[in-house]
Parts: sequence; C-alpha cells; structure tokens
Amino acid sequence: MKVLNVNNMLDPVTGGGTAERTVQMSRALAKAGVACTILTTDAGLTPERLRELGPADVVVLPCIWRRFFVPTFSLARIRGLVRQADVVHLMGHWSVLNALVYAVAAGMGKPYAVCPAGALPIYGRSGVLKRLYNRIIGRALIRRANFCIAITPAEIPHFESYGVPRERIHVIPNGIVPDDVPAPDPSGFRARHGLGSRPGILFVGRLNRIKGPDLLLDAFCDLQDDGAGYQLVFVGPDGGMLDALRETARRRGVADRVRFLGYVGGADKYQAYLASRLLVIPSRHEAMSIVVLEAGVTGTPVLLTDQCGFSEVAEYGAGKVVGASVRELETGLREMLRDSAGLERMGAALREYVRARYLWDNLAPSYLALYRQVL
Repeated sequence: MKVLNVNNMLDPVTGGGTAERTVQMSRALAKAGVACTILTTDAGLTPERLRELGPADVVVLPCIWRRFFVPTFSLARIRGLVRQADVVHLMGHWSVLNALVYAVAAGMGKPYAVCPAGALPIYGRSGVLKRLYNRIIGRALIRRANFCIAITPAEIPHFESYGVPRERIHVIPNGIVPDDVPAPDPSGFRARHGLGSRPGILFVGRLNRIKGPDLLLDAFCDLQDDGAGYQLVFVGPDGGMLDALRETARRRGVADRVRFLGYVGGADKYQAYLASRLLVIPSRHEAMSIVVLEAGVTGTPVLLTDQCGFSEVAEYGAGKVVGASVRELETGLREMLRDSAGLERMGAALREYVRARYLWDNLAPSYLALYRQVL
C-alpha cells in the first residue's frame, strides 16, 4: 500500500502538534510496511527532522511566502505523487498545499482522508482570510473527503458543521513513541539551562494567547507562599507574548523565579519533563494536547484546562482538569503542590494510561483498516 501524507510544514519549532503528528504517524506507517511519502515545504525543515522520519520518503517544495506557507510547485510533479499513491492523507486545514493536492486528487478520483487536528473552527488571527478560504475550497475539501479523522470525540461536531455525515468521521487520537524518551538526567538538564535545584512547574508550547501562558503566569504569581519554593519554567518559542510575560513577571516580583528557555527539542525536551514537579497546560483552545502524552511517558503529573481535549485523564486519576481561568489554575496548582503523594500517584497513573492507549505502534493499524476500507 502507498500513502501520500501532506502537511505544509514539519518544523518542530513552529509546526506544533500537527507537524509532530505527521512525523510520528508516517514513521509508524512506514514501520508497519506502508510505502509512506510525505509532501511538505522547506519551511523550518532541518536535517535532524528528516533523519527522524527514517524509512518514510520526503518530497520538499521550496516555500516562497512563509506567512501563509505558499510553495513553489509543479502541477505535473504533484499529479505524479498523487497518481502513485493509493490513498492521500491531508493534515491540517488552512493550507495552500492541501488545496493544491485536493484539487489534483479530486480531478483524478483518488481517495483521500483529512485530519485537521482541531483546526476547523475559525479561531485566532486571519479570520477574514480563513472564511474566504472555506468559501473558495475549504468546505468542499472537508465535505468531499472519503473519510475524516478526528483526534478526539470533541472534534466530531466541527466536521458535522462542515456538512460531513457522522458515519464518515473516525476518531484516531494522537500518539507517542516511548523509545524516544532518554535515560533520566534531570540534574544535567538543570545545569545546562542554569535552573539550579529549585523544583520546577513546567509549561511546554508556543508563547501565544491560545496556549494560555499568561493565565499560568498570573496563577503562579497568585500562589504566594504555596509557590515560594518553586520556579516556573516556560519551554517553547515566542509566539508574540514573551516581552509581555517578562514584564508581568517583573511587575509581580517573581522575575527571579520565572525562566524562559525558548525552544527545546529532541531528547532534551523529555529531560525538561523529568526535571519538573508537574506540567501545566493552560490552553484556551486545543484539540488534543500532545504534551500530555509526552508527560505521560515520563510519568510527569499534569494540570490542564478543560479546553485541551483530554479531560478524561481526571477520570483515571492521571491528572487534574480545571477551567481555563487564572483562578481555577491557581486553585489547581495549590491543591497539587500541597499533595506530594498525590503527584506521584498521578504521574504513575498517567504513564500507565498513555502506554495503554496512545502508543503509535497500536494506533497505526487503525489507519491501515481505514485505508483498506476505502480502497
């Protein structure tokens, strides 16, 4: 079987969960014996990222406008890739590359799947352009797909709002590869990043409004005595909020206990989890947070908002879920930090929960079953 995966970028710094999902899924499919090709642009693509893909082939188009990831392209080349594939798999939604491949696939009658990974609602910047994209091609692209993949049940209504019948929507969550986790070296991580010995509360993600780093910082400041022995560590690239966050930390008198490490990738990112007391995911909107899975394979307990698409972790005693507000995050932090034994239990429960449900080796057969069904 030959599968063409399409994603406008694989950049681990700014590509977020969709880029990581594309890489991990392609690795898992290739490992399962699928001839997997990825079509992407060169935006932020590194030799290290290409090596991560192992047996999967990668076709890279030069990106001429990085604001909207517009590639240079040859229709003949795209037709050739689509013609060779048995199934085309489109990742994300607001993508010129997706639109191009969809148009070619539809013209050839080639079966295709879509996995927007939470991107269908119009949220954040460029609302006018997103509505225009949907009117021109986006809604048809989603509506005409042979099958649509939701990464969480909460995403099903998003597809239905585009006119997709329920029977064509299949839920396959994000996954994780535990073999990527290195041997623990928390003291080495702290030394490399100048963190000292003070226990850390960790944030992993872009520093932009949708991820809620401002909510977490305000909640940390409000902890007062309960947070005095901790430091707040932000790991992730600036998404437009870094200066404002630094100013808030300075104004609230906690600048000496708030650290901004920027992007940390590869094995060192896992060391950030291993070196932290707990992970906090204060997102205002997110389809399914991959960092929950990363925390899970390291046994790091999590505090997350009910906007992360992962509220079931609370049902398994594997994390604490609160509303996306400063007050609720502060309360959650206070309760978790006061219960050391509870943190240990949560971390162990999350590890067991993630390994039982979210390993890519166990998820790849779900894709294969769908591909065979549509063929």
